[in-house]
Amino acid sequence: MSGPSTYEPKSGITRWLDRRLPIIRLAHDSFVAYPTPRNLNYWWTFGAMLSLCLVVQIVTGIVLAMHYTPHINMAFASVQRLERDVPFGWLIQNIHAVGASMFFLAVYIHMFRGLYYGSYKAPRELLWILGCVIYLLMVATGFLGYTLPWGQMSFWGATVITNLLGALPLIGESIKNWLMGGFSVDQPTINRFFSLHYLLPFVIAGVVGLHVWALHEAGQNNPVGVDVKSKADTVPFTPHATIKDLFATTLFVILFAVFVFYMPDALGHADNFIPADPLKTPPEIVPEWYLLPFYAILRAFDFNIGPIDSKLAGVLAMFASIGVLFVLPWLDTSRVRSMRYRPIARQFFVIFAVVCFALGWCGGQNPGNILLKAGPFSATLTWVEGGQVSETPIQADGAANWQATADAAEAQARSEGAAMTAVTRTGAATGTLRTVTGGSAQTRTVDGETADIVEEHITEVKEEVGQAAPFYNVERHVPPAFTVTNFAQVLTLYYFLFFLVILPILGLRERPERVPDTIAKPVTGGKAQGAS
Repeated sequence: MSGPSTYEPKSGITRWLDRRLPIIRLAHDSFVAYPTPRNLNYWWTFGAMLSLCLVVQIVTGIVLAMHYTPHINMAFASVQRLERDVPFGWLIQNIHAVGASMFFLAVYIHMFRGLYYGSYKAPRELLWILGCVIYLLMVATGFLGYTLPWGQMSFWGATVITNLLGALPLIGESIKNWLMGGFSVDQPTINRFFSLHYLLPFVIAGVVGLHVWALHEAGQNNPVGVDVKSKADTVPFTPHATIKDLFATTLFVILFAVFVFYMPDALGHADNFIPADPLKTPPEIVPEWYLLPFYAILRAFDFNIGPIDSKLAGVLAMFASIGVLFVLPWLDTSRVRSMRYRPIARQFFVIFAVVCFALGWCGGQNPGNILLKAGPFSATLTWVEGGQVSETPIQADGAANWQATADAAEAQARSEGAAMTAVTRTGAATGTLRTVTGGSAQTRTVDGETADIVEEHITEVKEEVGQAAPFYNVERHVPPAFTVTNFAQVLTLYYFLFFLVILPILGLRERPERVPDTIAKPVTGGKAQGAS
């Protein structure tokens, strides 16, 4: 797209260098004279922000590695020493930690822009796929980095994710054991994670080079989704795009600085300031915010799908949610790139964006939390006051026959006049039958907005009745409810439907809007792609 090089060396040194290593020519053609569509908006500036984030993460990561000790007994202390004793260590640590979140924030906006304006369509399929590879490497790097401070979230996050990999058929157990360096998260695990976390940013940098190369070969997309036709449709990258990138990146750096200096821990989890303890599981194990949507998809599968158990189904769905992005150029069948001229697709895209945000929210919640319910929780307590209590041993022929023997003993006791019965199992095939005869039967029902409140009421009733009853029967009633898990299941369904059903069908059935002549003629010199 860029055409022949326009670089002309001005001095003897630059001419000598240009004949032997034309690196200045490459930089000039790539970042100065490179023709850029003149109608690019500020959504195209996030590429520059991502480049800045990558450089910042690599530089700060190298400095942090000089002071970090990858040992299960010293990793947490080494991070604390870095923040407290190393000159400006707190600043380097904060920049690196906040930088990961800023990196993902920018890449998510970059990806959503690509989805909206159709930047994955021909001839930019490989450009999009390389971007997906970069994102996948970022996810792996972010997860590995999250484990290195060796706090509670670090340790248990590593434990949960590595165990999930073990659910993959055939190769899962081998991958899990290789990553952990054994059969549990221990010293070999942190060694491996530190090495991979240090290595992957340089791999990302290499793939970014390929990404930029593919961009320059295919040319940049633009908001109208119409390829440029002549030099009149473009401007030099410098100063036009450069100034715009510089302005947007300055605003981004200000946001970055606000978090670094005023809210460095706002995007983290408080439990990660507690040293890792293999004997104490945190109440909630959650990843960093930028991985929460995939964590929600993972937990949405709490049911088996035929021979596939829920654990494997969740893992496959989590990987598929990223894998579907790789084949998106062939799933979207529309010949129109930009959703600016696809009104129905634009509406579905807005819903998709909301779904992604909602999945992130679900990933940070307890999956059992109830969002809607048909009625209150309740429980019915029954007991007998003033009755005679007796105990009878139960002996079954074997463990397999225990339940049938216990049920028969209870049925016989009731036929003989027992008002209440209760069985306590004391061994594989032995137990005790307690019965109450005589007295007066009592019943009380309690209810509450949550199951915990009902349990509190049950305890209050038992304390109130006291010794008047030898034992109780409690029948709990759970109303039909819509939980966080159910919400995540609905959102996950839409996530996959958007890529696998909605985009393919809309591409065949939707009638796009016409590109205005004020755009089609001056910019393209003729009828625009998908103009009618």
